[in-house]
Amino acid sequence: MSVQYSASVMTGDLANLESTIHAVEAAGVTTLHVDILDGRFSPSMPIGLETAKRIREVTSMTLDAHVMSTDNDFFVQEMLNIGMDSVTFHVEGTRHIDRLLRVIRRSGAKAGMALNPATPLSVLDWVLPEVDKVCLMLINPGYATDASEAQVPYALKKISALRALLDSTQSEVVLQVDGRVSLESVPGLVAAGATDLVLGSTSLFRKGATLAENKLLLDIAVREGLDRAVQVAA
Repeated sequence: MSVQYSASVMTGDLANLESTIHAVEAAGVTTLHVDILDGRFSPSMPIGLETAKRIREVTSMTLDAHVMSTDNDFFVQEMLNIGMDSVTFHVEGTRHIDRLLRVIRRSGAKAGMALNPATPLSVLDWVLPEVDKVCLMLINPGYATDASEAQVPYALKKISALRALLDSTQSEVVLQVDGRVSLESVPGLVAAGATDLVLGSTSLFRKGATLAENKLLLDIAVREGLDRAVQVAA
């Protein structure tokens, strides 16, 4: 199992995003996670559509859009128009899930579904073959700036359950985790089966160290998690 990193753009310097993007790339991270919130699905709206367009214009990095909206038909199409490489939307704000997955895939982008912490995995039952990525939220989306918003206590159990489901069907769906993905929590998340880590202020952008230094610590934490997984499997 391999693990990839997705750097959360909104935890960078919002007044100088191009500099942040180049620094992330220099640190060896190849994917940017672009959160698009409408201010209604959750009480946050750090990056607008024009900013998302400019991000696409200033980098050739892989762009992973995470749409948190009450109007996913509109925002998903906007992300496709901008040229995002993958687009993930929340099932909680979507009326026609399978149709939206087909719209994304027909465009040539990867299609993802995001689940709020309390949303059951059963929403994947009929559509999993059409999905490239499942993003499990480990905190409620839009509350990342609230220091009291900790990972839900059932985070590892839910990750393990999804990993078991994917493995039982030999699925190659990416299992992404988002929300308080810290240096301390990474080994457990990886051991439970996560294969894509959305990195923010508690990991890659952790204060008091450079991006390169934090990336090195992340690599160590991931290796620890992979070793744990091997030991459990044995």
